[in-house]
Amino acid sequence: MSERKINDTFLKACRGEETDYVPVWYMRQAGRSQPEYRAIKEKYSLFEITHQPELCAYVTRLPVEQYGVDAAILYKDIMTPLPAIGVDVEIKSGIGPVIGNPIRSLADVERLGEIDPEQDVPYVLDTIKLLTKEQLNVPLIGFTGAPFTLASYMIEGGPSRNYNKTKAFMYSEPKAWFKLMDKLAETSIAYVKAQIRAGAKAIQIFDSWVGALNVADYRYYIKPVMEKIFTELKTEKVPLIMFGVGASHLAKEWHDLPLDVVGLDWRLPIQEARSQGLTKTLQGNLDPAILLSSWEVIEERAREILNQGMDQGGYIFNLGHGVFPEVNPETLKKLTSFVHEYSSNAKVKA
Repeated sequence: MSERKINDTFLKACRGEETDYVPVWYMRQAGRSQPEYRAIKEKYSLFEITHQPELCAYVTRLPVEQYGVDAAILYKDIMTPLPAIGVDVEIKSGIGPVIGNPIRSLADVERLGEIDPEQDVPYVLDTIKLLTKEQLNVPLIGFTGAPFTLASYMIEGGPSRNYNKTKAFMYSEPKAWFKLMDKLAETSIAYVKAQIRAGAKAIQIFDSWVGALNVADYRYYIKPVMEKIFTELKTEKVPLIMFGVGASHLAKEWHDLPLDVVGLDWRLPIQEARSQGLTKTLQGNLDPAILLSSWEVIEERAREILNQGMDQGGYIFNLGHGVFPEVNPETLKKLTSFVHEYSSNAKVKA
């Protein structure tokens, strides 16, 4: 069965090509704030949903149908590939990922295995195939967690506010650290390539917590492994996106990597990123807290961001982080329409 014809506005923007309007999608658009999703979550855990391709595909495509966004992002968690390499992970409600066998030594790192996506996560690939061949009329974004962020959970044993254990391990056990980075890089590369083979049209790499590092440490401990990952994935010829939270000081470092789109959180204005020399496509960056404000405030802030994004082109509208559970789905639908209409009118006038 051949793949469906899709609206490729998002993909064009990723490549820096001219588009008729600014494309939009939202991180964590699938789930959380949607009543249909909450009803499903009363019956199934996150991992249980992702193991059922039909159900997972439904959750993934729901925001496309409800909001009219220009891309879908696969519903799953960055922890999904870790059990395959020997990580005992459980997603606990109200806490997040909890690791039963945290990394404490080089021996712990050496015990980690390799992932075979077709054997270890076939349900992920089946969901992608179902969406891209039968259901979606927009591109599907696949994703993976970056080595630092995955390692932070594996070393801390769960979520952290300061990543002290992670950084201490990085500084004091460099041999173990770099071996861990290499193992997680190989896992991510294999996992992402399988997603692309299954039909994913773009990839976003989430280094959610790498903002905990300063620039010098990022360059030494992290950037080489990210260079390796993006260089390897570049051969797949799909757009590659980078995103992290609280990492504005690393935006130029990301821009140097062989990727296509730099995702910004709300701390770094788009015009400031451009003034720093970022010429690649930018994605972002409305503060998701604004979505809980009045529509007048939302529209004003969205217009300001759109004006900055459209000033030099190569721009995708998104949030500066994920959708909150408290956000009204109607707000996202209205915002999507506003982004499309405002940017389309602006391009016509130009």
